[in-house]
Amino acid sequence: MSHRHHIQFPSTQEHDLSQSEAYFHIIEDGQRVKLLFHDYDAIFTRPGLYEQLFYDRLMCTSPQKVTELLQRSLAAEMKSCSELRVLDLGAGNGIMAEMIRKVGAARVVGVDIIPEARTAAYRDRPMVYDDYWVADFTALTDDQKQELKEWNFDCLTSVAALGFGDIPPGAFFEALRLIPTGGWVAFNIKETFLDHTDQTGFSRFVRELIFPKYLRVYQLERYVHRVSMEGVPLQYYALVGRVTAPIPADFLTNADIDSTDAR
Repeated sequence: MSHRHHIQFPSTQEHDLSQSEAYFHIIEDGQRVKLLFHDYDAIFTRPGLYEQLFYDRLMCTSPQKVTELLQRSLAAEMKSCSELRVLDLGAGNGIMAEMIRKVGAARVVGVDIIPEARTAAYRDRPMVYDDYWVADFTALTDDQKQELKEWNFDCLTSVAALGFGDIPPGAFFEALRLIPTGGWVAFNIKETFLDHTDQTGFSRFVRELIFPKYLRVYQLERYVHRVSMEGVPLQYYALVGRVTAPIPADFLTNADIDSTDAR
């Protein structure tokens, strides 16, 4: 974790890129290597690069913000984080899990679709997870679903992982169905995802989840997730809610949401 990488951002005329198109270079053995911000497999194989890029250079605040709002929500119900059994979806190398452990979570299980994330988590933060799954949550077997249910999760977290092609609605939906009525959900989303003009799959999924009867919102706060390469604040929402009713298996179909549309 102590290794420092030589990171270079592109010239200013190339800065007008979407978050999914953004890239940077690192200098390795005298060679410039181009990586997209979402090339997580390549980033995680380089110790310390993820933190140096997103937390040192781009000042990401989301794990702290989401954890803070979850603590506040629990306190409003006279509950403690020490009671939580957390499923951390899109876990990466464990930054969110580290935060949730610091406030006392009883159990934390990580999930990511790329094996490099699991390897990086055990390399960088070997003590934060009770288990870590490399799995595609859109294609879980019955045995996998049963094994996950045996953890008795009562909280789902997903930070800096939703809405950019990383986790489709179908995967988030399957994770959410592991949380019983009365359980907690804590995640962050780009600010446009709550705008009715955004008709992408994940945006519609979040709105359908919040506004009907399935999720009671305890905290919804607009904040600066991080800055862009040129220092412009990127606004997100952090949301903490509580499951108020079982989410039916045909929820996505009835809402006419493409379960694979991860934008």
